[in-house]
This record gives sequence, structure tokens and C-alpha cells, in this order.
Amino acid sequence: MRVSHRMETIPFSGIRKVFEEVGRREKKGDSIIHLEIGRPDFDTPPNIKEKAKWALDKGFVHYTSNYGLPELRDAISQKLKSDNGLDYHPDNEIIVTIGANEAVFIAMMALLNPGDEVLVPSPCWTHYYQCARLSGAVPIPVPLKKENNYLPVVEDFEQHLSSKTRMMVVNSPNNPTGAIYDKDCLEQLGDFVNQHDLIVLSDEIYEKLIYGTARHISFAAIADMYERTVTINGLSKIYAMTGWRLGYTAAPQQLSGAMVRVHQYTSVCATTFAQYGGVEALNGPQDSVERMVQEFNRRRMMVCERLKSMSGIHLVEPRGAFYVLPYIGELGISPEAFATYLLDKAKIAVVPGEAFGDFTEGTIRISYANSYENLVKAMDRMETAIASL
Repeated sequence: MRVSHRMETIPFSGIRKVFEEVGRREKKGDSIIHLEIGRPDFDTPPNIKEKAKWALDKGFVHYTSNYGLPELRDAISQKLKSDNGLDYHPDNEIIVTIGANEAVFIAMMALLNPGDEVLVPSPCWTHYYQCARLSGAVPIPVPLKKENNYLPVVEDFEQHLSSKTRMMVVNSPNNPTGAIYDKDCLEQLGDFVNQHDLIVLSDEIYEKLIYGTARHISFAAIADMYERTVTINGLSKIYAMTGWRLGYTAAPQQLSGAMVRVHQYTSVCATTFAQYGGVEALNGPQDSVERMVQEFNRRRMMVCERLKSMSGIHLVEPRGAFYVLPYIGELGISPEAFATYLLDKAKIAVVPGEAFGDFTEGTIRISYANSYENLVKAMDRMETAIASL
């Protein structure tokens, strides 16, 4: 038996590879601190769970529209208007998806032709690479450099442009760097996009996980970018709903009309009673969000201070999301070997930088989506492990 040629270029996720290995070790009795997975350790707020239970009890267990539950699309439309200054019609410009990952997939499948090129700022969440390849397109990595605080620079995009370039990916706040693109940065990218007639896929799943004076700006809100942008977001991160699998796209009808057909022939619709929980998440109290962001910030500051104090570790301090991408090149060990060493020696799970695409030499990604207490233990263990190298 043989598989399709397209799958020859699609690797297993580097993040999930670490996650699966940790699972195997835990089954054997190892107690490991998870710093590898982008999954909030908080429980879904009770009011959201109660709404989903209510929907089950009411018998809302059948298909919804391919676009999603009307009440959820209305809530998303209102959220985009009030939070992001974006006006999308809930009837045909918003699609509820199986998480933000499916949103990326349907956008690329619907809007790219075989051979088209996609500019992907890297380090990145490499699902952008693989979803582009699954669509027959070619991902083109563009470097995000430490010396620029991992912010994109238009000149670097110009160097990777070709006659086949069709799409550009934007991810702010960024996974894995934690960088947030300010208005000036986004406007420069917008000028570049207009000049070269590109479509933008703007992944904003971490938009509320921002710290200090930073603020989130949606790419579609930049001048002349509304018609060119597919905005992707979801409920997984900020409402601790990763297993609920609720994401969404927002784009002009011409683009949404193509994307919904991909969605229609792959997953039909998101889980109905989960969508009712999504309505409550967006329309209900937001105090749990504020508490979560405050706690993530407390963890971020502690983890960054501890890492800065360790010999041979350097980092650009993240301003958003819940990741940090320290440079460990001075330790004289490869990131992959260092991740294995930490797993063996310190019972800490981190991800080698190469799992996040190109331009990641000498880095590892640490997720601080774990309890403060566990993070303190992990930093203690890491410091001891480095001293023993």
C-alpha cells in the first residue's frame, strides 16, 4: 500500500512529537512538568460549561448551518465590531470552524492554487507551512530576527517575493516568539500587500493575551486591508476551551463563500452544543479572562527573570501569548539534544526550536501555560540541569 505524494512532504508535528513522548513516559510513572504544549492549565469557566450542558439537555445535538450556529455568528460579529473595529455580516462573512487550525486549512485550500507561494514569517506555528503544502502551494519562510525583537521587516519580505507570491501570513501576538506587531509595523506590511496584490491570513488567536502597554490591532483594520484579509480567531486560548474545538474566520463574502465550501465538504459544522457554550463565552461575564491574563503575566515575568539569570541563556522578552523562545546556543549543545537532556535529567518537557520552522537555530520554546508553582519547580530544575552540563 502507498500513500499520496503530497504526504511525503508533511511531517508529524514537532510539538506533538514531544507531547506524545511525554505521554509514553508518564504512563511508565515519570512525573514530568509540561512546558511544551500551548494549552492553558485553567478549567473552562463554569458558566460556559453549564450552557453546553443546557444545550445537550434541550436536545441541540443535530447539524447547524455550515456557517455555524446563528447565535454564535451574531456574537462573533458583535465581538469583532466592539473589540476590533471590524464589521462582518454574520449571515455569510463569518464561519465557525473546528478550532483555528481548521480555519487556516480552509482559507488556504479555498484561496490558493497549486504552485502559489505563501510568505510565512518564521519562527512560526508550522501548521501554516503544512496547510499551504496540503493545498498544493509552497510556503516561503521569511526571517523574524532577534535583533528586530522578532518583528517583521518589509525588506525581508521583498527579498522573498516572486511572481508566484499569492498570500502572506501574519500572526500577532506571535507563537512562538510572543512578539506583538504595532500599528507602524502593520501599516508597512499593508503597503507591501497592496503594492503586490496579496491576500493576508491574519491569525489573531492570542489577541487578548497581551501584557504591559502593548495592544492588539487587527490587520483587517489597517487602511485598505479589509477586502484582502482573512481574520482567524477562536475561543481555545483565552477561555481555556482547547478541547471544545471552536474557531472562526471573518472575511468578505467573496472569500468566505469559497472557504465555507471547503468546510462543508470536510467537517460540515462544529459541534452544536459546544457552539452554545461559545455563545456564552462571548456574551457572558469576562472576569475570568482578566484573571487569566493577570496570572499569565505573573508567570511570564517570573519565567523571564529566571531564564535571564541562567548562564548561557538569552531571550527577547515576550509581550503576548504564553511562550518564550530562549536562545541556548552558548551552552554547546543542540536544542534537540538539550530538550532530551531536560526530559531525562530534569523531567521537564520543552520543544526544540526547529519545530517552529526556519531561522530557529539555537532556540527552544517554553510554554508558561502551567501553574506558577510548577513553573518555579521547572526553573529550579532547569538551572540545576544547566549547571551539570
